[in-house]
Amino acid sequence: MINREKVIEALSKVEDPELHRSLTDLKMVRNIEINDGMVDVTIALTLPNCPLKDQIEADVRAAITALPEVKQVKVHLIAMTEEDRKALFGEPEGGSAAPYNHIQRVVAVMSGKGGVGKSLVTGLLATALAHEGYKVGVLDADITGPSIPMLFGLHGPVEPGPVGIRPLVSGTGVKIISMNFLLESEDQAVIWRGPLIGRAITQLWGDVMWGDLDYLLVDLPPGTSDASLTTMQSLPVNGIVMVTTPQSLASMVVRKAVNMAQVIKIPIIGVVENMAYFICPDTGKRHFIFGPSHVSEITQTAAAPLLAQLPIDPQVSSLCDAGKIEMINLAEIPALLKAFIQVVPVTAYHPA
Repeated sequence: MINREKVIEALSKVEDPELHRSLTDLKMVRNIEINDGMVDVTIALTLPNCPLKDQIEADVRAAITALPEVKQVKVHLIAMTEEDRKALFGEPEGGSAAPYNHIQRVVAVMSGKGGVGKSLVTGLLATALAHEGYKVGVLDADITGPSIPMLFGLHGPVEPGPVGIRPLVSGTGVKIISMNFLLESEDQAVIWRGPLIGRAITQLWGDVMWGDLDYLLVDLPPGTSDASLTTMQSLPVNGIVMVTTPQSLASMVVRKAVNMAQVIKIPIIGVVENMAYFICPDTGKRHFIFGPSHVSEITQTAAAPLLAQLPIDPQVSSLCDAGKIEMINLAEIPALLKAFIQVVPVTAYHPA
């Protein structure tokens, strides 16, 4: 005979399509009435205007209809109150990840100064990882000078999800959040003092529905300012990729960033030297436009391996300007990816 326990058991196998947890686990099943094979069930959605409510209703109806002796199913949809959501999911504070997010590795990409290609390295790594089947996210922590949206050709606004902001998703499946997605106009300047910028970074971490990620790459602002310090002290950063260029000035400033990382005791997992050389298309000869490399001094100071030396390539600039970083195919990327995965391994969420 059909009873409440059997209905609950059936609904325990129905998942919220966005949170990937069962309706019973999420406490979405609120009322069940059974009368002569007629089942009347009430489901509380996590968001009043849930865009997937039709799918949830259909899944609930199908699960109950499949039970023996069920003649008819009525599904009533209501919405959780704000208190319900807080009780279920909590409120992220500081560096605490929301309980609906499961992120294995958080890696910050850092440089001592601007213009060395930190965002480029972040984008190349994210794309390469996504191509290999890893679940990847990028948090653009450069609040006042975001580059990531343009590199990936993404534009806001973002949309609210059941329990947080939905990140935008690139063509290769990289989940991306940036302050630029939250502004009324992409050209609008963010004129904030340090504490506000730090608060914005922690909110981009805790208030975003990242879901299951193997890697979250954090594109830090240049230098050793409040924003970088807040990020590395508030987020559970597993390691830092340091980006530099051959110039003596850049190397000197990057060494300051290395010292900062060592003071706050976050390991530097590797160094990437960008704009290391230029290959003449006519002769194939390498030209060291910015002079001899100083990367060995940085790797020695950082006690970290050299992950890659990336060349100057006009095609890279063109693709980045067009928002097509995912189409860049440098010969150095496979080695960079392999070295990165070796120093920051994960047990991937995706099927092997």
